[in-house]
Amino acid sequence: MKKLLGKTAIITGASSGIGAAIARELASAGANVVLAARRAQPLIEQADEIKASGSVALAVPTNMAVKEEVEQLVKQAAEHFGHVDIFVNNAGQMLSAQVTKGEVEDWERMIDVNVKGVLYGINAVLPAMLTRSEGHLVNIASVSGHEVTKTSTVYSATKFAVRAISQGLEKELARTGVRVTNISPGMVDTPLSNTITDRQKLAAEDIAKAVVYAVTQPDYVNVNEITVRPV
Repeated sequence: MKKLLGKTAIITGASSGIGAAIARELASAGANVVLAARRAQPLIEQADEIKASGSVALAVPTNMAVKEEVEQLVKQAAEHFGHVDIFVNNAGQMLSAQVTKGEVEDWERMIDVNVKGVLYGINAVLPAMLTRSEGHLVNIASVSGHEVTKTSTVYSATKFAVRAISQGLEKELARTGVRVTNISPGMVDTPLSNTITDRQKLAAEDIAKAVVYAVTQPDYVNVNEITVRPV
């Protein structure tokens, strides 16, 4: 049974890795999926692959660091499918994060995408969800938002921020019908982690299955926090 039949989901950072896996899993569960990412060609290829499997997909190239592009993404999804039921804030940057290295441009890129991009997405999609008294916001954080290493300071700060946004929204949206789930993956085998070879990694599909689990619960169940780590 396709539990998400008739639902529409936007997935950011969907051109590869975790985002592409989430889009595939949500589509398999019956959702219409809207794929967003900066890189147009791989995004279109992912959407075409989903459509070839018999599901419904739309590719909308979007830079999550640009508020107007995020607003256009949500507008286009709503015009195409009528409304947006699920918004997955997955787009992220993991760059040089040590404060002592002084790589300010890397920090700014992470803050723009990992924090401001999340807020832009929520801001664009939330008013219509509140009007309909239903919807689900899924924020992909990281175990780096729970623990800081000597090489992850700024990246961890952005993921701590995602968790804080998620926790605050849980309280702001209590009894509105709009649910919030924060998912913190451990190390996942994606292009973001391809330089790290000395650790056990999760598959992107492991995180995608956690998303589907959260968004297919009964309306009265809100799965607030999921942490997924490799054994």
